[in-house]
Amino acid sequence: MQIEIWSLGKANESFMDPAIQHYLKKVQPYNSVELLVLSAGKKGVVLPPDAQMKAEEELILNRLQAHHYLILMDEKGKMLSSPDWANQVQELMNRSTKTLVLLIGGAFGVTLEIKARAQQVWSLSKLVFPHQLVRLMVAEQVYRAFSILNNSAYHHA
Repeated sequence: MQIEIWSLGKANESFMDPAIQHYLKKVQPYNSVELLVLSAGKKGVVLPPDAQMKAEEELILNRLQAHHYLILMDEKGKMLSSPDWANQVQELMNRSTKTLVLLIGGAFGVTLEIKARAQQVWSLSKLVFPHQLVRLMVAEQVYRAFSILNNSAYHHA
């Protein structure tokens, strides 16, 4: 199963890239995973929130394919433990899911259309975090899930 982390917004600050890449690289022995930072606007152009969300919706829907299993990361989503993440990943692999997409929405969230298209909505916390930090957290949790599934010493619960 291919895993893609889609994150709307601007590119990572230079100090974040090594940390995110660290976890993405650690997943490689277990599974393929890729981070895609998607930008719906033109550099330097600020759109009103509704217009920004609509542009991001179009970008996501144009990229979304029938074989994608979409999980939206949202503060109002279902809270899962790390073992629950691992179980969900295993279940999707058992169902022969071709591509798991973990979507980190834009600064204003996502449209109702995107929420409706998501097969699941997960939350990392009730707190709100900057997108770049969420990218790191999702990359780490993907690695942790595969560590749990492969009985690695990384997860100590």
